[in-house]
Amino acid sequence: MHRIAHRIVFLDRDSLLANVRRPAFEHDWQDHAATAPHDVVARLRGATIAITNKVPLRAPELAQLPDLKMIAVAATGTDNVDLAACRERGIVVANIRDYSVVSVPEHCFALMLAVRRNLRAYAADVEAGKWERSTRFCLLDHPIGDLAGSRLGIVGYGALGRRVAQIGRAFGMEIAVASRSPVTDGDVMALSLDELLATSDVVSLHLPLNEQTRNMIGARELASMKKSSILINTARGGLVDEAALAEAVSNGVIAGAGFDVLSKEPPVPENPLLKLRLPNFVLTPHVAWASGGAMQTLADMLVDNIEAWVAGAPKNVVA
Repeated sequence: MHRIAHRIVFLDRDSLLANVRRPAFEHDWQDHAATAPHDVVARLRGATIAITNKVPLRAPELAQLPDLKMIAVAATGTDNVDLAACRERGIVVANIRDYSVVSVPEHCFALMLAVRRNLRAYAADVEAGKWERSTRFCLLDHPIGDLAGSRLGIVGYGALGRRVAQIGRAFGMEIAVASRSPVTDGDVMALSLDELLATSDVVSLHLPLNEQTRNMIGARELASMKKSSILINTARGGLVDEAALAEAVSNGVIAGAGFDVLSKEPPVPENPLLKLRLPNFVLTPHVAWASGGAMQTLADMLVDNIEAWVAGAPKNVVA
């Protein structure tokens, strides 16, 4: 009996609202809308290629999957995959890069503007009927700040950070960057993280989560920022100490924050950021990446990665 060379299993297909074309080689394909951790081994048994967006693949599970040769991550972040265990077992891991270079930066500025211009507070005032009862043509109950003329501090200067800088320039913002890589753009100030935090009016995070970056923004760092500054995070929730942020936003240590990510997703009810009901804090449910165009680009690149590996020329390899 002829044996199909590759069995592909997508563990969380419903996380990607796009058309996922089938690879141009002989294969068997199986989709699962979502996969609980205790179902991972059973669903991947016999699979040569696993696709995961956020389903964790750790060493104990990988040890039980001798046929697994490739993990195609349907995202940029790979913190849900044990890369060291994959290297030990010879499992190739490929991720998706630069697919959301439009979607994420646009969401980043949506958060900036919402906080800087107090959109939540004004929308709530209108819903409460305050405008109708006003004696003037407008309401001026909350401070409104411009982005033009302010300093945008970008932490991490990859494709997303550079795009954020480009949009910031269009708003008339001064650009400062804290990055491990050399910054060659002539109009960008390269600063240490400490100096960037202390001098920026808006700080936006654009770097991966790892042991070096986990909780890199804590109580000390928040206290070093301007009281008038805001913090934007569309990268990873674990970059920021959430309890410290909740306290900082509540007590005026910083002027506000806009977040699209939390340390655990879906969040646990006791997450302190879920309890904030403040006009100077905006939280969205990890959707910065998820424009229709970005998701289709991701889906196309996902299959490109799989086809490249099967053809013997793997790309976007992280392990």
